[in-house]
Amino acid sequence: MALRVLFVGLGGFIGAILRFGVTGWIHSHTYTRFPLGTFVVNIAGSFLLGFSMALMDTYIIPAPFRSFLTIGLLGAFTTFSTFTYESMALMQLGSYEKEILNIFLSLLFGLVAVFAGIFIGRQF
Repeated sequence: MALRVLFVGLGGFIGAILRFGVTGWIHSHTYTRFPLGTFVVNIAGSFLLGFSMALMDTYIIPAPFRSFLTIGLLGAFTTFSTFTYESMALMQLGSYEKEILNIFLSLLFGLVAVFAGIFIGRQF
């Protein structure tokens, strides 16, 4: 159990740094009030979670590594709380169209990304 906790913590550390880097890079290269950085990490993370879960259903992967990847790395890479906060901020700014677009596209593309990840992962 202690090994698994250590792996989750290590994965979370790496995932949080990756999220910080990716969202920062996207925000520095785009000029929009739309929360594109959060959108991209959540969709990419959804795809990667679906892909890795499909692979782990096929191959025997040790529990500590499964926890490292799914709970730690991908759990920290994606962020529901930031998504909801940014959606609320768009509403408070009166950007209702962007708020609705953010919610709708995040859910739609997140589900499509998980499905695509599972589908592609099962091909291996």
